[in-house]
Amino acid sequence: MRIALLGGTGDIGAGLALRWATDSDHDIVIGSRDPEKARETAAAYEDTLADQGVDRKLTGFANEMAADRADVVVVAVPAYHVTDVMGAVADRLDADTLVISPAVGIASGEHGLHYNPPSAGSVTALVADAAPDGVDVVGAFHNLAADRLADLDTELDADTLVVGNDEGARTRVAELADDITGLRALDAGPVENAAEVESLTPLLINLARYNDDLRDVGVTFE
Repeated sequence: MRIALLGGTGDIGAGLALRWATDSDHDIVIGSRDPEKARETAAAYEDTLADQGVDRKLTGFANEMAADRADVVVVAVPAYHVTDVMGAVADRLDADTLVISPAVGIASGEHGLHYNPPSAGSVTALVADAAPDGVDVVGAFHNLAADRLADLDTELDADTLVVGNDEGARTRVAELADDITGLRALDAGPVENAAEVESLTPLLINLARYNDDLRDVGVTFE
């Protein structure tokens, strides 16, 4: 399966790229607005993998080219960029493309971070509204600590909540999440529930800020 990580040069994109490259045989493509940055980042990820004894080839392209013919497109960009990025790649998506949104709207306050959803109600809903008709959009990977995800010397033990209007699409994303060792996907229902899922992210960051022993904290459900 070909997975294109748009904004794959950023924190969450790096973690997902490295984990999928280590734990699966998916074809990983790094996307960026700057194709040269995408190529350089893909090469840097290859070096990181090689240090772990993993021999993998990653490629880097401009976002539009990365999305072209991808089976899965992960829109791993900040919330305020998702509409522009979706508009740029819309003509490269079709009914066979699965789009994943891990972005969260966050505002900074004096004492911490706060959930700041767009007018659509959630970033997942915003991406779904921007996607072409017939393209499934699923929210996932919101609540993962990016540094922990990208540190291949650290074992994961975390859950990710999956939201989307199509049950089959949620199942596909859950399978992709389960490809990553130590990550468990849980079905959180339709996009209507995305705000509750996304709002966990600033809470976790605030916990890490005020508790030294909770750095890179994640969530598990029992």
